[in-house]
Amino acid sequence: MKYIIPIIFALITVQLSAQGRIEGKVLDSDGITGLPGASVYWAGTTTGTSTNPAGYFELRKPRNTNQLVISFIGYSTDTIQIADNDSYIEHILKAGTDAGEVTVLGRQPGTFISRIDPILTINIASEEFKRAACCNLSESFETNASVDVNYTDAVTGAKQIQLLGLAGTYVQIMTENYPAMYGLASAYGLNYIPGSWMESIQVSKGPSSVRNGYEAITGQINVEFKKPATSEKIFVNGFLNDALRQELNINSSAVFNNRLSTMVLGHAATNSKITDHNGDGFRDEPNTRQYHLFNRWDYMTETFTFRTGIRVLQEERISGQITYNSASPDTYSDGYGININTTRAEAFSKVGVVFPADRSMTLGWIQNVTMHDQESLFGVRSYGGGQRSYYSTLLYQWSPLLSRHTIDAGVSYKHDNFSEYLDNNPLGRRESVPGAFLQYTYNDTSLVTLLAGIRADRHNLYGTFITPRVHLRFSPDSKTTIRASAGKGYRTSNVLAENQYLLASSRAMIISPDIRAEEAVTSGINVTRYETVAGNELRLSAEYYRTDFRNQVIIDLDASVNEARFYNLDGKSFSNVVQLEAAYRPLPGLDLLAAWRWNDARMTIDGELREKPLTSRYKGLFTASYLGRLRKWQYDYTLQVSGPGRIPSTSANPDQYRLEESFKAYTVSNAQITRYFKNFEVYLGAENIMNFTQPHPVIAANDPFGDYFDGSLVWGPVMGRKIYGGFRFLINRP
Repeated sequence: MKYIIPIIFALITVQLSAQGRIEGKVLDSDGITGLPGASVYWAGTTTGTSTNPAGYFELRKPRNTNQLVISFIGYSTDTIQIADNDSYIEHILKAGTDAGEVTVLGRQPGTFISRIDPILTINIASEEFKRAACCNLSESFETNASVDVNYTDAVTGAKQIQLLGLAGTYVQIMTENYPAMYGLASAYGLNYIPGSWMESIQVSKGPSSVRNGYEAITGQINVEFKKPATSEKIFVNGFLNDALRQELNINSSAVFNNRLSTMVLGHAATNSKITDHNGDGFRDEPNTRQYHLFNRWDYMTETFTFRTGIRVLQEERISGQITYNSASPDTYSDGYGININTTRAEAFSKVGVVFPADRSMTLGWIQNVTMHDQESLFGVRSYGGGQRSYYSTLLYQWSPLLSRHTIDAGVSYKHDNFSEYLDNNPLGRRESVPGAFLQYTYNDTSLVTLLAGIRADRHNLYGTFITPRVHLRFSPDSKTTIRASAGKGYRTSNVLAENQYLLASSRAMIISPDIRAEEAVTSGINVTRYETVAGNELRLSAEYYRTDFRNQVIIDLDASVNEARFYNLDGKSFSNVVQLEAAYRPLPGLDLLAAWRWNDARMTIDGELREKPLTSRYKGLFTASYLGRLRKWQYDYTLQVSGPGRIPSTSANPDQYRLEESFKAYTVSNAQITRYFKNFEVYLGAENIMNFTQPHPVIAANDPFGDYFDGSLVWGPVMGRKIYGGFRFLINRP
């Protein structure tokens, strides 16, 4: 980087001195509000940009044209004449299309990468969720090349994401920019967010902004829920598969005036059928029952915003042997069983103020309160507890009109009170963390963006965390974007909560008494190139990321088949990830994506540097989506190729309970057909079409109370082919 950064800034100087520039702002039809994401480009060229969140843009002046084209979905496209001496313009776009104009129905991409964001961020829109059986957050990444979702074990049905070759615990998961799904919710939290509630998902790779805390090590996932003023008036979604998994979602919103609106979102899901495709005596998937309710209110003016909401969830999850009866007091005679009961309540508020008259300063305050209780039984082992959390952050931003400079500053406070128990042994912990951050942004949207920040947090148990992070975006031309980033991250490990899946085994949980906070540095570079092929845009992307741990909580499943050991890193631990990706629309309505990723994750386990277990060395992805010319039929297909990987040693087991030292590559494919009507959609699909499943996912299934029982060594699908169908009914707001 010490050579790359000076070269980049030298190129910037040359570019700035070679050409004049035009700055401006694109306004909504009210003449006041800036339009974020509007397209601004020079007529007859590929030189262009997008407006920033406040509606501002900046472009170099070309030599061969002075006509500037401004467009935005749902607004008339305008072409304006720019004089040679013009350096700043403001332009108002009118909603709708001009009379007599021919409207061509296009298709918005379900996934896109912002060209102006200095952090590599993959934006997943709601249209992408419709391409698969997206019933919750864990199922919304099936068509994504960067995020993997795998089962943690063969018994509980819990899922975990992977990003940059590492477990999802190193990804900071947020909902509307406040922390979520950590602690006791980390095991099953991906199932707590219904797909029909989500407006969009932002997946950021590498260290994120310091505004959001110190936790993000490999990346950040932020979920934006639907908003009452912009969502459907009524939305109903039903789902059913051949395993009798049933889901019903009902959303309703009301807009009282141009300031006040509210929305109620309801979700109910049940899965009562018992299936055992491989005949090992264990349920293929748990029997679940979940109810979830969300009510939110928004009050918004031009200079003031207030959002608040409350969510309540109750879930019961029963799994284990098919003979298990959760109502029976005799566990041994009725078989091995797992019973998990969860109650969760969450409330949030967000306040935003814009001032003074030139709107150069904003002040925001976000608060979140969470209560989470869990009671669970794994065979004869009991685990549970409660979590009470409070999060608050006060944010200030200064961004003068026409300035390329932005200053962000803020203070935060995070409090977590955990009261866990394992086999009636109490385990409690209280974390209290005040913090503050400062961040600087230099933004020349057409050429370069520099984002640099630092934060300091004082943890009551682990001392002071100093978190520096820097991001750089450079566009040498209108078709190329280069991003580089580096930064540090910390996280405190909730060992039992995050590794509940290991309780579905006979392993004893051996936890070192001196567990420290995890600390790592992640750096990476991404190059994205846009080319025009046969009149259509081809997006090519290549990236490399590396994560180096200064300390890590090692999960050692190799030292003993009867123990799961947790201790601090003593040696090296790192992850290298290289990914290539191409996205292309060869025909109107047809979107193709192909990607390939290599993972090299290694850690020192039991004194030896070893490959991270149960992780594929590579992944390939191909997706195709076609929406017919009349927009009545949509066809989607996804093919995933997962490479081989290492399995923790089972050599100490008896012969009949031993596994191979590694697993082989395998493929999984999904397909779906959707039929669109005026206010109604129906879809039919199949998951895991080739019916591939991991052989013998439960070790010693015939003796679950014995010394060798283990359902935690899962590397592939544990459920076979599934056929599903569903409908969506919606009434949009006029």
